[in-house]
Amino acid sequence: MEHLSVLKESVQKYLELKGGEIVVDTTLGLGGHALEMVQAIGKEGKLYAFDQDERNMEEAKRRLKDYEGQITYIHDNFRYLKSRVTGEVDAILFDLGLSSPHVDEADRGFSFQQDGPLDMRFDPRSDLTAATILNTYSEEKLAEIFFKYAEEKQSHKLARYIVQDREEELFESTLKFAAFVERVLRQKRASKKSKAHPATRVFQALGIEVNNEMGVLEEALEAAMEIVKVGGRIVLISYHSIEDRLVKHFFRKLENPPVSSPEQAAFQTHGDPIVEKMTRKPVIPTDQELEENPRSRSAKLRAYKKLLPYPS
Repeated sequence: MEHLSVLKESVQKYLELKGGEIVVDTTLGLGGHALEMVQAIGKEGKLYAFDQDERNMEEAKRRLKDYEGQITYIHDNFRYLKSRVTGEVDAILFDLGLSSPHVDEADRGFSFQQDGPLDMRFDPRSDLTAATILNTYSEEKLAEIFFKYAEEKQSHKLARYIVQDREEELFESTLKFAAFVERVLRQKRASKKSKAHPATRVFQALGIEVNNEMGVLEEALEAAMEIVKVGGRIVLISYHSIEDRLVKHFFRKLENPPVSSPEQAAFQTHGDPIVEKMTRKPVIPTDQELEENPRSRSAKLRAYKKLLPYPS
């Protein structure tokens, strides 16, 4: 399937890019958003582009070859924003979804549309895979992951069956594991109207655990607030409620920062908003975009402008 950038027009609207600005794309993917960004900032601007996936980065470089002098490519996790980016920046984009190759290439193990290994690593240099989790984690730890990251009400039941079944045969195949999840959960699901396969959220939870997505995101948001200039913009696209909730709660505290003491209250900047919300409510794809790119259906965009220095 052709890669289409999600919420492309809205991303550019809220980034508010101008010529000569310094910007960051924390998840380069195949370079769709990056192309729009380098065109907006012009030849005097600079783009830092992060991606853990070397194959994605090589493909993006081919697509962006005409802008080579404007882009610094960083083959690393965006949690290292602060140490890998020099100085302050004007805008930062977080597109937290999977890129098309992650979904379409069976050997990445993110999808059960076709058979592949239970991998799910954004960065193949990492040791932890979904198979390792399924075949070695305790029943209690598995249940915690499925409840916390998939909001799966039958998390304990699923974990118990995983631990039992792996004694006979280790989990290695995406299709076999998806079928296993469906067998374990199907009785309760039979009365549900949802069209989603019961393994969808379980795969989501495994991917979050493999890549430490929530811990990395929280660390990266802290770094983003430190390096973005006052007046700078942070635009984020999330694809599931757990991710969106983390983003919303992180910035809500900055919209209404607490005053910790009467002494602080005497200073005007203590308790004043550190960021302002640019989107009154999350921006979601239009009907036309959903028709063109069904994978965008769960996307939610939030955008914030930095008003005051971030207290480190």
